[in-house]
Amino acid sequence: MFASSMIYQNKEGYDPAAISNDGRYIALTKAITTNNNDMYLLDTQSKQMKHISQHEGDMSFNPQYFSLDGKTLYFLTDEGSEFAYLASYDIATGAKAKVEEATWDIMFAYQSRTGKYRVVAINNDARTEVKIYENGKPLEIAGLPAGDVSGVNISDSEKLMTFYVSASNAPRNLFLYNLETREIKQLTNTLSAEIDPKDLVTAEVVRFKSFDGITIPGILYKPKGLKPGEKVPALIEVHGGPGGQTRLNFDSEYQYWVNHGYAILAVNNRGSSGYGKTFFAADDKRHGNEDLKDCIAGKQYLQSLDFIDAQKIGISGGSYGGYMVMAALAFAPDEFNVGVNYFGVTNWLRTLKSIPPWWTSFREALYTEMGDPVKDSVALYNKSPLFHAEKIKKPFIVLQGSNDPRVLQIESDEIVAAAKKNNVPVEYVIFPDEGHGFVKKENNIKAAEEVLKFLDKYLKGS
Repeated sequence: MFASSMIYQNKEGYDPAAISNDGRYIALTKAITTNNNDMYLLDTQSKQMKHISQHEGDMSFNPQYFSLDGKTLYFLTDEGSEFAYLASYDIATGAKAKVEEATWDIMFAYQSRTGKYRVVAINNDARTEVKIYENGKPLEIAGLPAGDVSGVNISDSEKLMTFYVSASNAPRNLFLYNLETREIKQLTNTLSAEIDPKDLVTAEVVRFKSFDGITIPGILYKPKGLKPGEKVPALIEVHGGPGGQTRLNFDSEYQYWVNHGYAILAVNNRGSSGYGKTFFAADDKRHGNEDLKDCIAGKQYLQSLDFIDAQKIGISGGSYGGYMVMAALAFAPDEFNVGVNYFGVTNWLRTLKSIPPWWTSFREALYTEMGDPVKDSVALYNKSPLFHAEKIKKPFIVLQGSNDPRVLQIESDEIVAAAKKNNVPVEYVIFPDEGHGFVKKENNIKAAEEVLKFLDKYLKGS
């Protein structure tokens, strides 16, 4: 039995991030905005808290791990750079030094028990590239399947390493790598036996110009087996967030739609992570405007492809992506044929006011990005689809969990009622046992089936 004792009481809303091996130091962060935060170092012996990231402007600081001797903190930052890199902080002197950088964001870094191995993950154009160093030298893993690598973990013995690999056409599987024999072994096969891997579509990264010349990245799924001259309907897909990123990993719903004859362009509109801090902040307090125009530019890109039916393009998304769906239908009512809204915000005034008090740092950061519901009430009213529902004229479907703590069910109830009042075709699917996102397999199956029926009726059949 171990006796527990309090070493620190977090009354200020800091987020603990790393602890030194001897337990003396704790690295913490505190959010200022979604792209700006502070980093602190707590000495549990002296009880002193030190601010170690003094800066001006928007910069991120994310502690990763301490050196084995507890004298150095390693952290990620984009200070002086568009992309996050690995840096060190000398606890005794306060000196900082750059350790490793890439042409993309470094997502995380850690070291094995004795420091023999260092793992660095890079967000390389919507897929995770992992670099492993053995005693400071790059370690090449022969036979590693192509795809997105995640969850790297090295055993305490430093003899074995586990990790996951997924791809746009393959679900995530667990692998074991013997660091001594250099042998790799796949431990799981998560693809259903009822699915032929040959039927799964490999997505590709594409880019197109938006209305103001900014290049927007996206991920394109094209149905297999198209005949010359054949044209298919398509969906613009918008990720959640704001500030998320659609990546080159497996999405069963995308594969389901593509295998039923729909092309998909998942747009990483301005405000998405992974493309530099300027791009990330480019939609701050301009949601429902420039980011929506990026989605419209994505539609225009689809229309330029010879296999797309230019007259049959809808828009789909969840959470923030669901907001974008309703914003598109309300603020650009002639652009998309249909909308698929998964638990999307429709009334920003209510949503921002409903953030609970224990999400203090998140609330403040979101207020900075979206607007303050008191100070910016007019702007938030103007970008809330609910208050402009009379402009909606295209069919849409809404899917909502009754227990959603982030986007309350009333958000969906009200937009559905408002649209029906104007005789807009609307379908509404409520899951009483789900929250923000659907986790039960049977509910995900039902959601996919309901969306497909809707698309077949109002998009493919239009």
